[in-house]
Amino acid sequence: MKKIIYRNLATDCIKFFLLIIFTISAIIWVLQAVNYLDFVIEDGHGFLVYFNFTLLSFPKIFSRIYPFAVFLTFSYILLKYEEKNELIIFWNFGIKKIHFINFFIKISFFFVLLSLLLNAVISPMAQDKARSFIRSSDLDFFESVLKPKKFVDVVQNLTIYYEKKNENGELENMFLNDKSSINETQTTIAKTGKFEMRGDKKILVLFDGKTINNVNRKTSEFNFSKTDFNISNFSTHTTTHQKTQETSTKKLVLCLLIINNFKKDIDGKIKSELNNCTLMNMVNIYKEIYSRLIKPIYITFLVAVSLLLILKSKSDHTFKTQKFRIYSLGFISIIFLESSSKFISNDLMQNLFLSMLPFILILIIYFYFLITLKVKKI
Repeated sequence: MKKIIYRNLATDCIKFFLLIIFTISAIIWVLQAVNYLDFVIEDGHGFLVYFNFTLLSFPKIFSRIYPFAVFLTFSYILLKYEEKNELIIFWNFGIKKIHFINFFIKISFFFVLLSLLLNAVISPMAQDKARSFIRSSDLDFFESVLKPKKFVDVVQNLTIYYEKKNENGELENMFLNDKSSINETQTTIAKTGKFEMRGDKKILVLFDGKTINNVNRKTSEFNFSKTDFNISNFSTHTTTHQKTQETSTKKLVLCLLIINNFKKDIDGKIKSELNNCTLMNMVNIYKEIYSRLIKPIYITFLVAVSLLLILKSKSDHTFKTQKFRIYSLGFISIIFLESSSKFISNDLMQNLFLSMLPFILILIIYFYFLITLKVKKI
């Protein structure tokens, strides 16, 4: 009978958790997807790149709201059972509160493992995959982001201006400024221009114009009746290099081992293959590893906080006050959890303390349960 009760409890928690996390994630994803329209409107990427990028942002959203969804799930389910007097039935049936607490602590380990998988493996892999779509993308909608009588610089080191588009789809009175070289600038003025696709390259064909080259402060110019300007040689302003949060956990840990001399790296061969593996980036690497491997441990603490609700029944005149305190503690814990990465630094002892903190908090609240229940003899 006890197994059936615990199974029903676990099922209710998992169902409500899935409902909460998918609902909130969907809302945030839609709002975020609207902001990502800049990829099409301003940066000139195609809708397929936009769709893939926004879709792969889902795991990151999941990981960010995961602690909140867990705390809300367990606190809601426990309050629901208390309001329906089902918890009283459990106690009368012979289920001890400490055994009830132990069951939920064990359930929390499942949520911790799920969070570890999400934070350490799925989320960085999805973010890197999303960035790869941008890295391999050409400027599919480059022509559509150009506006008449406006200087447009959606790609790096290139500014384009045109006065109007005629009936033949040609751009009239064009101006292009190319600053792709350090000591060289190229300014091109053309009477008309049009875009053409040649194979997999986008070419801007210019007619009746002049190009002015400035190399090391020396100016030269030439006139042309027709010339090709390869847009594919330029890249978008969107960041395309791999960020620290997009690097796999295995590589980040390997980087830390090498920099701290725990692992030998002859001639720096391994380090050279790792992105962002530098002393300048050490704090960011520490923060990322902390977020992926330590923060999920707080899930058990949040579940334990929600279990404080069972220490008093709704018939107790201080129950509402107790409920307010527990929710306040839960939300303060979530805020601290999300902001705790800011305390990570190059100080190894400080980082070690922050890494041990969730375990210390779990032990403190568990001993509180043991002391309280022993006094009440429940």
